[in-house]
Amino acid sequence: MTTVHRTQKQRREEAEAALLDAAAELVDEQGVTALTLARVGERAGYSRGLVTHYFGSKQALVERLARAAQAGFVPGLAGLPPGLDRLLRLIDGYIGELGRMGVLNRVFLKLWTEAATTSDLAPVFRERNEAFLADLRTDLAAGIAAGTIHAAVVPDLTAIAIVAQLRGIGMQRLVDPRRVDTELLRIQVTGHWRRALT
Repeated sequence: MTTVHRTQKQRREEAEAALLDAAAELVDEQGVTALTLARVGERAGYSRGLVTHYFGSKQALVERLARAAQAGFVPGLAGLPPGLDRLLRLIDGYIGELGRMGVLNRVFLKLWTEAATTSDLAPVFRERNEAFLADLRTDLAAGIAAGTIHAAVVPDLTAIAIVAQLRGIGMQRLVDPRRVDTELLRIQVTGHWRRALT
């Protein structure tokens, strides 16, 4: 029998992924206030010391979790140039991902909601929100420059409206999943923005 030896880097990556998964499960089940480094280590099958070694603090762990939950939320956009097509695919894909509502999607929305009343979370979610808004503004500005988006559209305000709508749909889906038909919403919301922007 052949024994597979993992490198230190592979072991570290596996441990970090297991710890982030455990943190996500705990936040999903009980909220961020129930999250402790000890509970994360226990859930993942590691010591609290290893969690502290990798993340340093609960705050750093929550920040990594927030970034992981938002990273690649809508797959398939990386190779697309900025503009109207990418923007509409993002809107459609975002609502589609809300229909699947995995653990990381729920965790992101729960953490985002808690950021409104938890001063430690607010900075990381302002940063994540600004990154999302910047992507949308880039798409809108590129569409305006290409003539595919009406010149009267104000990228900053429109980006805020799009984020508000998408996150609002996400919150409704989180609270009452049976009530929110994401497949119908994908068509309606994407069509709305196509008509509003062109």
